Amino acid sequence: MAVLETETRGQVFIVRMNRPEVLNALNYELRLKLAEAWTEFRESRDLEVAIFTGTGRGFCAGEDMKEALKDNTPGGRKIPIEDPFRAGKLEKPVIGAINGFAMGGGFMLVEGTDLRVAAETAVFEVSEAKRWLLGGYNHGHIANLPYAVAMEMAFGFRFTAQRFYEIGFVNRLAPADKVVDVAMEMAEHLLSLPPASRVNTLHMMRRMRPSVTPAQANLAARLHEHGAKSDLIESRAAFSEKRKPNWKGWDNPDDRFNLPDLEQ
Repeated sequence: MAVLETETRGQVFIVRMNRPEVLNALNYELRLKLAEAWTEFRESRDLEVAIFTGTGRGFCAGEDMKEALKDNTPGGRKIPIEDPFRAGKLEKPVIGAINGFAMGGGFMLVEGTDLRVAAETAVFEVSEAKRWLLGGYNHGHIANLPYAVAMEMAFGFRFTAQRFYEIGFVNRLAPADKVVDVAMEMAEHLLSLPPASRVNTLHMMRRMRPSVTPAQANLAARLHEHGAKSDLIESRAAFSEKRKPNWKGWDNPDDRFNLPDLEQ
């Protein structure tokens, strides 16, 4: 079974993750196929709008932690090509059709879309804090949502699709089996616009959006060195073994009281 399916409907490119047995968790093969599909979309002269979705109960459960644990590669083995979607190098709109669970890295994929249709039963969570990692410091929700809401997300609280719709993170709600249909309606509206208007508006809107600064990204990287790497390994082992993790805390106890700050 192919881990990724693509479909063309006129000028619309549908990208569908297809590992339903693991809620479309991102293993090496799926990440590679996604990079290839997004490269095809970017380079096409005929495809103008993409719809990003998944099969089964999940949009994407994030990192395939069983594979990462087996390979001892947190975040997964590096794929040999750049993914233009993740790199922010698509100058074409992407509509998220979130059919189910969007967790951790799966939520980051949702965050990279421009417009969002969510199943009424969809659930969203930034899972990094539960794995001792920083909870989405590099996601736009930190800069683009009210502080209290972003704080909830960063600390791993779950959000329903209804709540996300109410706070403006989701554009439309739909039954799970209709999310692609509703996304197609939005795509047809985009395609009805003058081409230059669509492209230029997308380009401008993306650059008006607040984002993480280099200093903030650098701080996050340094904070990772103040964590407990043994707890990162323990979190993946506990997930794989379906048990509660046994946290040990800081590798160096003094790090608790000497946190780095932003460098000017």
